Amino acid sequence: MKIGPAATGAALLTLAVTLSACGSPEATGTGAAQPAGAAGAKGGKVGIDFPRADSDFWNSFNKYVPQMATEVGVDLMPPTNSQNDVAKLVANTQALSGQGAKVIVMAPQDTGAIASTLQTLEGKNIPVVTVDTRPDKGKVYMVVRADNKAYGTKACEFLGEKLGGKGKVVQLMGALSSINGRDRAEAFGACMKEKFPQITVFDEPTEWEGTKAASMLQTRLEQHPDIKGVYMHAGGVHLAPTIQVLKAKNLIVPPEDPKHVFVISNDGIPQEFEAIRKGEIDATVSQPADLYARYAMFYAKAAAEGKTFQLGPTDHDSTIIQLPNGLEDQLPAPLVTKENVDDKALWGNQVK
Repeated sequence: MKIGPAATGAALLTLAVTLSACGSPEATGTGAAQPAGAAGAKGGKVGIDFPRADSDFWNSFNKYVPQMATEVGVDLMPPTNSQNDVAKLVANTQALSGQGAKVIVMAPQDTGAIASTLQTLEGKNIPVVTVDTRPDKGKVYMVVRADNKAYGTKACEFLGEKLGGKGKVVQLMGALSSINGRDRAEAFGACMKEKFPQITVFDEPTEWEGTKAASMLQTRLEQHPDIKGVYMHAGGVHLAPTIQVLKAKNLIVPPEDPKHVFVISNDGIPQEFEAIRKGEIDATVSQPADLYARYAMFYAKAAAEGKTFQLGPTDHDSTIIQLPNGLEDQLPAPLVTKENVDDKALWGNQVK
């Protein structure tokens, strides 16, 4: 697997934000934040829990992590996998800390239920970096994530324009117990209400499960055969079942055909790009799996060294923002359509 120019080079490891010389509170400048556990972390092993292995997006992320750990210089422990089960995540986290992890990287799928575990880790002076998801409560050193509200807004604007501001669309939502599912759903709904009030939105909470997505989409199409748009929260789990349903109903036709159903997704996996090229879907918002892995490792190393960061723009086209419980580095996530689907800088075109 190789990484494209956008994710390589030593320059990526030098943020435009100020990095303090040490982890003491006195070293933090104006606007800087002292993360929980940073003052006591002086380097050491990094533990990581992979959230699941049933998604093409997460499988790509999982494969990137060891490579990025080597490039960044992280002493990475053997990873665990919580398989979309918060109880397993809690157990895995306890095992990693018991085995000497000085920093833990995780991607909690239930962002509310992880609070007590984060509190326990804070008590042990173990900083936490979360990837893709932002815990509702509990201290975090850094959240490595893209702006998920922007995902929903981009999907809304794409479908609204394609449908000419009128019609019916289905939103195949992820789990609303996840901040990502909530952010995408709320932003999509708010945008539709404000900009395209004549579009009817059918919300379907799939819990990030492909079988539920297929069943819900099929039912809606039977009830409303005039549906002309679909927004999938996660191509990694929603893509194949959605295409299967549309094919069964003979709705995979060119955009100029009146029967065409416009489909936009989130993730940016190679399978979505191929579906765009084939005309099976129309667009996706590319979540940077490669950069998620790179900056998860970068911030894990920084946490182990007790470093702190200023708020504001970085040199890797992102912005660090303040959260109630830590910091978040919001990485870029571009819209991909037939016009730019072959762009070699997109991580989905770099996976072998």
